[in-house]
Amino acid sequence: MDLLQTHKLLDSCECALDERFTVHRLHETNDTSALLERIGPQIRAIAGGRVNAALMDRLPNLEIIANFGVGYDTIDVAAAKARNIRVTNTPSVLNDAVAEFTLGLMIALARRIPQGDRFVREGKWPAGNFGLFSELTGKTAGILGLGRIGREIATRLQAMKMRVVYHGRRRQPNVPFVHYSDLAEMARDSDWLVVVAPGGESTNGIVSRKVLEALGPQGMLVNVARGSLVDEAAMLDLLQNGGLAGAALDVFAKEPHVPEAFFALENVVLAPHQGSATRQTREAMGALVIANLDAHFAGDPLISPVV
Repeated sequence: MDLLQTHKLLDSCECALDERFTVHRLHETNDTSALLERIGPQIRAIAGGRVNAALMDRLPNLEIIANFGVGYDTIDVAAAKARNIRVTNTPSVLNDAVAEFTLGLMIALARRIPQGDRFVREGKWPAGNFGLFSELTGKTAGILGLGRIGREIATRLQAMKMRVVYHGRRRQPNVPFVHYSDLAEMARDSDWLVVVAPGGESTNGIVSRKVLEALGPQGMLVNVARGSLVDEAAMLDLLQNGGLAGAALDVFAKEPHVPEAFFALENVVLAPHQGSATRQTREAMGALVIANLDAHFAGDPLISPVV
């Protein structure tokens, strides 16, 4: 059975795919069109993301797209549904890793930990102390996207003695947090805005200049979702002119390319989209990709279906 792998995956996942399928690795070819012309009709499954309608049209017998990741905004889900192609993702297994990293980013920004490390390495300490900054205790964190990961973040923030509120499309039952129907109002009432909502057209630019200005000159932003959710140009402008106190960013609008203007700022912490980047979590994600493929071709219910 032929499978198309659209990008590099963990070695353990690739080995498991090789045991089950004839794998064609799209990211390793120099001529994508020629490869698809040759093998397109044979492909019954995709492992990975970055699947648009045009690619689906080149694969007339495609049955399932097993995405490696909880976010599936790089897959045209509507096009897949229209073609009766199943789509799966890898939720839950990365919740703890992303939540831990989010908390780490927040502490790093509040206490300027990366900057303090550089201060010591550059030999500046003998000339004077580093300075005084802020802490999380007693602050209000507004969470944009109280899903599986958002709830794990909220639990950890409560342990840090923070007040937690949230914004989502609807109020959730049985959660001990205040719901805001208006994102700008939540930002106004928060010290931190934690962005962890899914990417896609419905959330593109949702953290607008209006929202960032509502967060204000004492406000901190942390984004572990997608760069597309935040008006990056407005955020950069506010960080530069004092309209925003700081930002901890794991994602960017056009990653891996990051605007160089961020590099000169002392009120930011920057990370290379590493929220789920632990061996433990990535192994679990790969195993879930395989489990969904196995279930599909065995005729069993999918483990984590999107459509």
